Order: sequence, then C-alpha cells, then structure tokens
Amino acid sequence: MPPSDFANANIDEIVEKLTTEEAIHLIAGVGFWHTHAIDRLGVPAVKVSDGPNGVRGNHFFMSTPAKVLPSSTALGATFDTELVKNVGLKLIAEEAKLRAASLVLAPTCNIQRNPLGGRSFESFSEDPFLSGIIAAAYVNGVQSGGIGTTIKHFTANDKENDRFGYDSIVSARALREIYLMPFMLAQKYADPWAYMTSYNRLNGVHCSENPLLLRNILRNEWKFNGMVMSDWFGTYGVDQGINAGLDLEMPGTNKWRTLEHVGRCLQAKKVTVRTIKERAKKVLELVQRCAKGAPEVLDGDGEERTLESDEDKELMRKVAAESIVLLKNTDSLLPLNPASLKKIAIVGGNAKAVVLSGGGSAALKASYFTSPYQGIVDALGGNVEVTYAEGARTYMNLPTLEYDLVTADGRQGWLGTWHSHTEDEGMTPIEEPIADRFIDETRMFISTSTPPGITKRWTLRLKGYIKREYDCKFEFGLTAAGRAKLYVDGNLVVDNWTRQRRGDSFFGTGSVEERGVYELKAGKAHEVYVEFVNVRGPADGDEDETLMDTNPGVRLGGVEVADPDEAMAQAVAIAKEADVVIAVVGLNADWETEGYDRTTLALPGRTDELISKVAAANPRTVVVTQSGSAITMPWANEVPAMVHAWYLGNSTGAAIADVLFGKHNPSGKLSLTFPKREEDIPSFGHFHTENGKIIYSEDLYVGYKHYQHRKIDPLFAFGHGLSYTTFEISNFALSKPSVSGTELTLKASVTVKNTGTVPGSQVVQGYATLPKTSHLTHPALQLKAFAKVRNLAPGAEEVVELVFDKYAVSYWDENLDRWVVERGVYGVSVGWASDNIAERGEVEIEKGWEWNGL
Repeated sequence: MPPSDFANANIDEIVEKLTTEEAIHLIAGVGFWHTHAIDRLGVPAVKVSDGPNGVRGNHFFMSTPAKVLPSSTALGATFDTELVKNVGLKLIAEEAKLRAASLVLAPTCNIQRNPLGGRSFESFSEDPFLSGIIAAAYVNGVQSGGIGTTIKHFTANDKENDRFGYDSIVSARALREIYLMPFMLAQKYADPWAYMTSYNRLNGVHCSENPLLLRNILRNEWKFNGMVMSDWFGTYGVDQGINAGLDLEMPGTNKWRTLEHVGRCLQAKKVTVRTIKERAKKVLELVQRCAKGAPEVLDGDGEERTLESDEDKELMRKVAAESIVLLKNTDSLLPLNPASLKKIAIVGGNAKAVVLSGGGSAALKASYFTSPYQGIVDALGGNVEVTYAEGARTYMNLPTLEYDLVTADGRQGWLGTWHSHTEDEGMTPIEEPIADRFIDETRMFISTSTPPGITKRWTLRLKGYIKREYDCKFEFGLTAAGRAKLYVDGNLVVDNWTRQRRGDSFFGTGSVEERGVYELKAGKAHEVYVEFVNVRGPADGDEDETLMDTNPGVRLGGVEVADPDEAMAQAVAIAKEADVVIAVVGLNADWETEGYDRTTLALPGRTDELISKVAAANPRTVVVTQSGSAITMPWANEVPAMVHAWYLGNSTGAAIADVLFGKHNPSGKLSLTFPKREEDIPSFGHFHTENGKIIYSEDLYVGYKHYQHRKIDPLFAFGHGLSYTTFEISNFALSKPSVSGTELTLKASVTVKNTGTVPGSQVVQGYATLPKTSHLTHPALQLKAFAKVRNLAPGAEEVVELVFDKYAVSYWDENLDRWVVERGVYGVSVGWASDNIAERGEVEIEKGWEWNGL
C-alpha cells in the first residue's frame, strides 16, 4: 500500500503492536534526515530538511539549487504577518515538497540577545512579541500547505561558542517574559507540529533533558500535543531525555538511542517500556500528520527538484524589498533619478560578492542570484555610466572559486575522484577511484555524502583549471575538516596536512584557513589540484589524528593579490568623478554563522575607512549595508543616505535596486536595535561563558527596553525605518478593557494619513506600559501590537485598529508561578518606532486576576 495510507492508521493499535525493539528504533533517526520506518506495521519514514530561510534538502554537499529567502531578521523587519504567512505557504511549503521533505526544521525564534551571536540572523527579533507573532505567521503559512514546522531552538540558545555545554542562567521571570514568549505565542496562535530543543543547558539542565521545559511547561501548561526532537547531536545521554519528554533523537548517526544503550537502561530500570512507547507514539502521530498534510511527498519518488516560476521570483523580490530599511535620507537624496545622472560609482567589498545569507545549517545553494552591482546595472539599462572599485575587502576567508575554476572540457567547476584506502585504519589510498563526480562548488561540506562502499578513511582528489588574461599574483586559501594539500601546476602551494591549526570552520571541526601565493601567467590554464583525506592532522596542543566520519569538509578560496592602499585610492578616485556613489558593504556567511560568534560589531578590515574617505570625496554617497544583525557605523554622520539590506537571498541585487531607484518605497522597520558602540549592548560584559555559565544579568531589559531603561541613545532604535513619503497619526482613541474570564481585549484606533507625494506603506506600533503602582519593576515600553498599512496613496487616510490582549497587561510572578494582571492604570503608546511615539493614552483595569497556560 502507498505510504500515505498511514494517514488512516489507528495509532493506538500500532503502538500496542510495537515490539520494544521497534519502539526504540522509532525514537531515534535514521541517517541524517529521516525517521525510522516500520515496514511490518506500514509505518513510513519521514524526511526532514533544514530551514529557516529556505529548504536545502538532503545534502550539504552538492545540494539541490534552492530558493534562498531573506534572513529571519529581514522577515521580522517587514512587520507583515500576511506577507510572512504567504512566504510560508507559497515558498517554504512548496520548496519542501520539491525536496521530498515533509517537515522543515524552522522557524528559529530565539531572542536577539546580543548581535554578536553567530546565528542571530536566523532569529526574527530582539523583541519577544514581534518574534512570536512573525513565527506564528510563518508556521501557519507552512502548515497550511500541508508541511510541518519544527520551531526551534527551545530555549535560551542565543550564542554559538561552547554551545553544547554552556549553561544559560536566566531568572524565572525573564525566561517567561522574554525567552519563552516567542514559543508561547507561536504555540497559542499556530500550534507547530514539532519543537526542537537547543544544545545548551538552562539553569543547570540540558534543554533536551529538561523536564521543566518539556513536560511541565510545553506539555502540561501549553498543552502541546506534537513531537519534540533534539537538535543534531544535541543529546547527551539516554534515560534523562526519554524521561523528560524528548521524543526523537536526531540524527541517526553516532546516536545514544541504540538498542544496546536503551536496552541497558531498561535493565537498570532507568526507563520503562511504557515511557519508550509514549515517545514512539508522538513520532507516529507526527508521521501520520505528514501523511495527511502532503501525501504526495510520502508517495513520491524521493527525488529533489528545483523549480522557479515567475510568480515565485516576483514574491522573492517583493519580500526582499519589503524587508529593506531606509535608515537615513538627508535632503531626500533617495530615491535616485537615473534621468538626472551621468555617472554612478559603485564601491565596496559586497557589491559584486555572492552574499546570500548567514552560514551554517541555514546556508543554501541559490538557484539564481543577482548581486547588488548587477541589480543596479540592470536597473539603469545602460543609460548611466557605471564605474566600480572594491576599495576595501570584506571577507574573512578568501572567496570560493566555483566561478573561476573550469574542468578540462570547459565546464564551470572541477572534477573529484573518491579513493578507498587499502584498509579502514590506514592512510594509503587505492589509485583506482571508487567513484568520480563533477563538482560545481569549492566549499564542500561533504558530511555523509560519500560513495557507497568506501572505507572509513578515504581520499578525495580534486582537479580543475584557472586562467587569467593578464599576469597576476594569486593568493589561494585552503581549509579542511580533515587534512589537505593544494598544488598548482604540480607545485605545493598550501600545506594544511602536515601540521594544522584548529579553527571554527565546518561547525567547529575544521582548520584555520592556510594561504599561499602563486603567480598566474596571462592566457595559461593553470592546473589546480587538491588532495584531501577525512582524518584531521596533528596541531599544537592537540596531537590526535581524528577521523571525520560525519562532517568532513574542504574549502578552496582565492583572490588576486592587490595593494590595499591602491585599492582604496582607486575607490576614492572614481568617487570624485561620479554624480553619486553607492557603497555596498557589510558582512557575509563567514562572519555570521552557526558554530561561532562574532568578535566585534565593526565592519571588516578597512571598510569604515573606505566609507569615510569616499564620503569626503563625494558628499552624495549612499551606503547600503548587508548583515543579519547589528553593526556599528562610525561614519553615520558623514553620509546623507543609508539603507540596511540584511541578507536578501536570490533577489538581493534586484530588491536593493528597486529601493534605491524608487521602484519600491521602503517600509521595513528595524527588528533589532543598532547601538552606537558595543559597550551599549544590554548583555555587554556577560555575553560570554565563564566557567561554563552565562549570566543573563540584563534580565528583562533586552534590546530597546535596556536603552530606554538606561537612557542610552542608540544609533538606530528598534522599529525605526523611513519612507520616501511622510505619514501622520490622528484621532487616537482607546476602548475600555473588555474582560471575560481570564481573557482581555483592549482596542486602540488611529487614523494614518499619507502626507507626502508618493504612495507608501507604514507600520503602526503599539506599546504597553504596566502600572507605576505595581509591586514589581517593568520595562517602560513593551511592543504588544502592530499593524501594517499598505500602499496608502498621497493624501489618503486609513483607520488602523491595534488589538491588545491579556499578554499586553500580564507579567510572570515567580512566587506564584503564574501570570498576574494587576489592577491599576496602564499606558498605551502608539507610534512609528520605540523612540518615536506619536500618541499616548491610559486605561484602567479595575480588578486584577491570575492565569496560567496559554
């Protein structure tokens, strides 16, 4: 019978028929991406796939080209639940089906506690309400398309360094009001099919083994009835997780939940068969949901496909443009009018670079990509002269070379041959390859994508050709999770084999990039050859030669050697000659990535110097910044116009051009605060681990709440974002609170008018202030409602209603272990940003109450 028939199965009967061995199989994955099938009982396997800004499919290595969505911080910046829901339905759910996946590992709705966090770009916001409401829209969109979501990482997973071991020490009140709140809102308004636990400890207990989180809060209080899985390799034992309520361990390689280990726990009475079957039942229920939601996935051929429709591309471009934030626009320099321009100078290390998203498990291979430079050139249509100079380089590791290498027969890429070794534990490769493959990427996280039948230790040999039309010195960079050597024309250029330096690449298992320079001759096709073996070599302080069995990888980068001073001078020279300068600068997937945290908020290298010098040379300088989280901008007062473009995915350049030239009127709002300096961040001084612990000393005062509490002026406040038109608010009115049982409804209405000359969209933000008579302290303002006015014509008005519920007036009482609404006078503020309030009012709640659950 087809796998989708499991939609009609009687789960209780299947659980009753399960043998103990089958139940144990069900509570751990198979391979990297599948649940376990039980053929005897007609239970199909379900495939999962990484998100959140796209759907990769089975492989990190040579993955299926995909739609890369804007980063989660960009989606948060839209403040548009309708748009995000549409993205979930039309892009994420449909991409999952193209990848033969029934469950996406998304969305991420951790808190942007500190912009240095390596995966900050994966989370929606620093604000728990915005995070939760956008997450709910994402979940509702995807699941309405029949694909399940796995909301993650549950919880207080806000940094990367030491992520498997650090202990987040969080007060009960901050845990509830800040770090659990996004999950709570998503659970209330969307009901995700699955939760993924985080790697870290929470107040002493790993989250995957934490009964307070998994049993008391998630199951008992919130009444979650779905499945809970671990993050990949995020389990640290057997019985603790099973007993706490972790249903599924992932992945199915190097796992704890083997027949042997679980069997020994059964013998020792540390777990019971009943508990194991309870966990297995949740997995079965998830499988059944998948069979009902998208039966065509389970019944399909399992092949991964790429499909790009014009409608998809239009939506990708729209959501990218909607997320862009206009930070500054002195004297209305933007939008640029090509008809009034003769020459535009484009400078900056990100202008021509392939910057799609942050790095790690969120990274994808784009099915298409438009760089900012190309997007601008395309928009001008050849009617304006464009000059270009990099000016200052922005990369951490040398750029990958997939666009520079060719095979002997002219294909863009190189050829790889896999070689088994003469014995599993040996280092001698067999000359005859076990497999060969054309490879179109030079960052290869091979993971488990090795040929069948290969030995435990194996060799990969890679060969391609590089050519330049002029003589130049070329610097190569080689990184390995394993060990590798690079030869050019048979000459050893980089040795990352004999002795290595441990680094953070490839999820913390790779080396530091080693570099070497080789002189390329004009017109000559130089042979580039890399030999890689999946055994990590010795390093100072770590002489162990470790087998890379699940995450081997090798990365080859390179760039022409250039004099930094000459590059800077060239950028300044073309800036002087241009009518307008567009500087495109920022970070990339090396700086912001899973596996490690950023060390500074500053832009890389000499970027800040470049902007200052270019702005001095030409006062009509527009700066476009790309990053998934906050950066410092010491030159902000030196330039008239600034646009923050996050990471925008496939349509990066097209969307940026749409905003710069006025095809799209920007309406994005900052989903996190941009500080003037790192010392102003709420968690400054207590973001890193000390003796394995991270003290969340800022407590409730995360993000804009801290800046207001301490009266610190940020560079750009949470919620800030300009438009090419202007708006005003009038007719502010508040209803009386309507209370029914433990539920509350309070409505604030305003009239929004477009007082400018072009159509535009605007976000109305509603903030709550708890009573001054409260026996606890509270942040001065807390976002509790928002609404987006779309495409309002010049002179037109629209009445906007903001609805506040019990969440807006409640706080967590640690003594009572429940939510409390106090009697008293509450403030309601409405405006354009956390620091730009247009109207304030007050309402009184005459009688308080307590509540629990959702």
